[in-house]
Amino acid sequence: MRGKVRQAVVLAGGEGTRLRPLTITRPKPLLPVLGVPCVEYIISSLAQAGVEQIFLACGYRSEDILKVLGKGKRLGVDIEFAYEREPMGTAGAVKLLQDRLEGTFIVGSGDTLTDADLGALIDFHITHGAEATMGLTEVEHPEQFGIVGVGPDGRIERFKEKPRTEEVFSRVINAGTYVLDKEVLDLVPAERKYDFSRDLYMDMLQRGCGLYASPLVGYWKDIGRPSDLFLANMDMASRRGVRSPDGPVAGTKPSRTRVTGPAFFGKGVAAQGSEIKRSAVGAGCTLGPGTMIEDCLLLDGVTVGEKAALRGCVVGQECHIGAGAELTNCVLGDCAQVPPFSKAEGVNIDPRSSL
Repeated sequence: MRGKVRQAVVLAGGEGTRLRPLTITRPKPLLPVLGVPCVEYIISSLAQAGVEQIFLACGYRSEDILKVLGKGKRLGVDIEFAYEREPMGTAGAVKLLQDRLEGTFIVGSGDTLTDADLGALIDFHITHGAEATMGLTEVEHPEQFGIVGVGPDGRIERFKEKPRTEEVFSRVINAGTYVLDKEVLDLVPAERKYDFSRDLYMDMLQRGCGLYASPLVGYWKDIGRPSDLFLANMDMASRRGVRSPDGPVAGTKPSRTRVTGPAFFGKGVAAQGSEIKRSAVGAGCTLGPGTMIEDCLLLDGVTVGEKAALRGCVVGQECHIGAGAELTNCVLGDCAQVPPFSKAEGVNIDPRSSL
């Protein structure tokens, strides 16, 4: 029988500076994956693991997150919002909630995409008598993360945050998902910025505490850049079979609109004689006749004019791209405008601005 953990803390206060201009008008946890805010995936995973109460530690544009998630009833949990007066670090943000937490709890990230089986991580924590258990995943380029060396019993033996290439000893990284006993927070100093990976876990290693790790069962991806957000959409479309390749698009004539590769379409997409390859198209988008959309993510309400071509682009909500325009590897903030027959490559356009 699976262990029971009633509470969780989801860290959702980051500004997502590398995702600008998309995060100028929304916090990173609300960026969509298959039309669903990223943060909802971790909340759903927590609910499936039996978590009932989630503290959402917010900072940047917290009012936007509150508006979307509310009290969590729609997602089957009770959400309480916690606000930092100033950034306190990942562990410092959880320390602020110490008096409201009980026993064993989970810490998750609203900035990464995961549908992991967190019940398996809880079971590992309980059966190993751990004080802290770190969820692990494997990546191709571990230099951006904290790499972890684990013994045969699952105990963490060494840990290196953002190693140089010559320091890499593993491609297994800290996935930012933890099961913690409340007493661990006694090691976190109050009123001071303090991180789990840079500070707390290093301290626990030195003290010989019960610091363990186990691979996450399920999908995990860091959404640090617009290209990562696009890939997360494609990965999830492939995993969940949202639509099969070469299928019809709702409201279109299949014989005139061609769709290849993993693809996603939100409600009310209108496409007339378009060619769509390996892309996600948000709700209410309109694609004119002869348009080419390849390796792109279009958020809701985007209009693409006749015979325009987009390749490798991430396009914010309510953008308008004129007829005959050609964009390659561009990122458009919400409500950006691209005049007809414009050409651009590798350009970022701020919200409500024009190319």
